Amino acid sequence: MAELVQLPEWAATAPTLALVATALVLFLIDSIEPKSDSVSRTTLTGVGLLGSLASLVLSGWFLIAGTGQVDGAVRLFDGSIVVDGMSLFFSFLVASVTALVVLASHDYVEGENHQAEYYSLVFLAATGMSMVASVNSLAAAFVAIELVSLPSYALVAYLKHNRGSVEAGLKYFLIGALSSAIFIYGISLVYGATGAFRFDRIAQAVGTTPVDGVLGLGILMVVGGIAFKTAAVPFHFWAPEAYEGAPAPISGFLSSASKAAGFVLAFRAFTTAFPLDAVSGTFDWALAFMVLAVVTMTLGNFAAATQEKVKRMLAYSSIGHAGYVLIALAAITGTGNDSLVLGAGMMHLLVYGFMNTGAFLFIALAEYWGIGREFEDFNGLAKQAPVACVAMTIFMFSLAGLPVGAGFFSKYFLFWGALGAGLWWLVLIAAANSALSLYYYSRVVKAMWVEEPETPHEIESYPTALYAAVIAAAVVTVLLMPAFGIVSDEAISAADALFIP
Repeated sequence: MAELVQLPEWAATAPTLALVATALVLFLIDSIEPKSDSVSRTTLTGVGLLGSLASLVLSGWFLIAGTGQVDGAVRLFDGSIVVDGMSLFFSFLVASVTALVVLASHDYVEGENHQAEYYSLVFLAATGMSMVASVNSLAAAFVAIELVSLPSYALVAYLKHNRGSVEAGLKYFLIGALSSAIFIYGISLVYGATGAFRFDRIAQAVGTTPVDGVLGLGILMVVGGIAFKTAAVPFHFWAPEAYEGAPAPISGFLSSASKAAGFVLAFRAFTTAFPLDAVSGTFDWALAFMVLAVVTMTLGNFAAATQEKVKRMLAYSSIGHAGYVLIALAAITGTGNDSLVLGAGMMHLLVYGFMNTGAFLFIALAEYWGIGREFEDFNGLAKQAPVACVAMTIFMFSLAGLPVGAGFFSKYFLFWGALGAGLWWLVLIAAANSALSLYYYSRVVKAMWVEEPETPHEIESYPTALYAAVIAAAVVTVLLMPAFGIVSDEAISAADALFIP
């Protein structure tokens, strides 16, 4: 940790500490006010933006300075927490999405109760997501995942006057409790077979003793727990309900940052704790992720193509994108460039964080204006809000993989890495799914720019903060194209460090 010689090693966790400190400050501000909900929404948003931007700047600074990369990962708490390139990369992602959600929420939660609690829960969940990126132990992973999940259940059910929101929160909680039980039981089986929680110690145990069925079953159940967080099939069915019922900014938050947290845990666990060459005789997780990738992307895209509601279409398309990222895990077979394909998965998650969050924030804007949820409700909207519709067009085409945003490059790297591993058939299936996604994403663009509304939209105000969040997400999505060389270098370098013994 040569770059931080003046600071103790725990200072490397500053991006995460900034998020948890912000949550506590928000609670403190709310508690010292004499009347409930008397705190200015602008104050809450300002504090939230300061906290998320501080985390963003710190993680970006550490990445550029090579913290945890030049001299090896910073290890804390007996190695259960590590700070390296991958953890900082995902902390940057989480902080970026959190900043967008906080800014957009200023207008979205207007008139709602418990606004300070809302912002605090966002930061507690973001803290958990940032922690997940740094865990190096199954026990720490479970604690971090629960820190993400518990605030998320409450955030989904935040709109108490909305029956759909409350119902979605209850379903999300029940299915989440089931997945937690599966995950913790899988951890117990892995511990029983190896006697270790830490990823590197599990790998040592697996490498020196014969692998038995108990460990294989444990790994399978760990895969199940991670599949829930990433909304991969067959643990996907909570996602459309939760994303549709939740406040739209929270839908973007969960489908982007929370999903990225699930994937970074999978990246680290399956590259460092369960080496494929050591466990493939009992549980070939590469084959399992190939099957999961095909089923998840295909089901997600076909379901999205049949939806009549835009928000629900985005929910199913997020399942399809989980399938794309699963290609990164499926292609770690040792036959291609593992660092490239894993880095490609990281790049796609970063770009997806902006374009998908931006799309959900546009839905939040539409909900603010009282526009319906069906595709035809968006007919002719571009005449009233051309700038926002340009942003939504960028999100839709970039999500489909067209070269109007960085989504084109992230998919290109992902597919190229899979081809290098010899998985040409998986790339063909993914390409077909991308072509299908262009159909349903284009429906939104056509409705906004081509179709005529039955009754003209009556837009009386343009919420500044929400509008700014949508535009900011679109600008970053486009600017990431010329800056993709920097992103790819950081991602591949961070992924490469995981394969160094």
